[in-house]
Amino acid sequence: MRTKLRSIQILLPLLAISIGTGQLALAQVHSNPVKAADNKAAQIDAIFQDYDRPDAPGASVIVISNGKVIFKKAYGLADPEKKTQSSTQTNYRLASCTKQFTAMAIMILAERKKLSYDFRLTDFFPDFPAYGKQVTVRHLLNHTSGLVDYEDVMPDDAKVPLTDPDVLRMMAQQDHTYFPPGSQFRYSNSGYVLLGLIVEKTSGMSFADFLRKSIFKPLHMDHTALYRRDDHADHRRAYGYSQQGNAFVNTDESLTSSTLGDGRIYSSVDELYKWDQALYTNRLVNEESLKQAFTPSVQVDEKTGYGFGWYVDDKRSVRVLWHSGNTSGFTSRIHRIPEQKFSIIVLTNRSNAPLEQLVNAVQELYFLNPPK
Repeated sequence: MRTKLRSIQILLPLLAISIGTGQLALAQVHSNPVKAADNKAAQIDAIFQDYDRPDAPGASVIVISNGKVIFKKAYGLADPEKKTQSSTQTNYRLASCTKQFTAMAIMILAERKKLSYDFRLTDFFPDFPAYGKQVTVRHLLNHTSGLVDYEDVMPDDAKVPLTDPDVLRMMAQQDHTYFPPGSQFRYSNSGYVLLGLIVEKTSGMSFADFLRKSIFKPLHMDHTALYRRDDHADHRRAYGYSQQGNAFVNTDESLTSSTLGDGRIYSSVDELYKWDQALYTNRLVNEESLKQAFTPSVQVDEKTGYGFGWYVDDKRSVRVLWHSGNTSGFTSRIHRIPEQKFSIIVLTNRSNAPLEQLVNAVQELYFLNPPK
């Protein structure tokens, strides 16, 4: 989800340690696995040194290889006001990494014959304007709907946080799309909010309840949740911050951070390990559905495509599945290399954290020629 918060200026003086360390790391693995693991852990600590502070919002990191957790650690504070330490059980708002769960919910309903990827907006919302007859579920999933961005048409004087029905009403007030649906890629939070509403319409359940029953419970993701803004009961909940000058300021919520299908899920790296591993199986949907999710049906640019809730890169002949999230006070990144069964997940309660660079630096510790 997009925000207009000031970008955090973070110094990464030790990021360069990753250059050339892949060859060194492999040599160390062969000579002394225990020492090599300790060395990599120290190097990852150096990469995340800016988050390892007793007075600032932090991060949680997990590295997974062949089903095993080979590194897991948390840094800094989950709640700076209460001085609550981050842990690998800390729940951060996933922001746009939520979209892979929304897409999975749609795939589950498609397999249950509750909907088709070719159904149109007007099939779910009969009063939707005529342009909705051209927008399909598939267009919403792969960001080719052309729907107007709700962030750009919300009232300038809005003081109440937007809900999903608010977004539906705003879309119903439009009379056009940015381009003919299906003709090009344009990232759309509006589309994924509507997908969340479609889950509700089709299943007869709330979006949160459907996710809990059909995804979280089967995978034993017992603490993953869609918190309400005023729900502070769970001690696992992290609170979001943005850097302003030399200080971090609480920016936990914004007017656009309460919508569900595009970015409201909270989870931890411990729970996302279960999600990551389930994506190698047919526990939620069959192989054909997963193939559609992980196959680019539209090009984002010359190097990257988009499937159902996932960016797909093919770099150095290695397929990388990834998604990032950035919202008020939080940044997230899930990075998977299925052929190697290797994943890195980083969650942080800071806006605009440079997680792409950090993830790439971690990855270079484990590969001779890592895809970038």
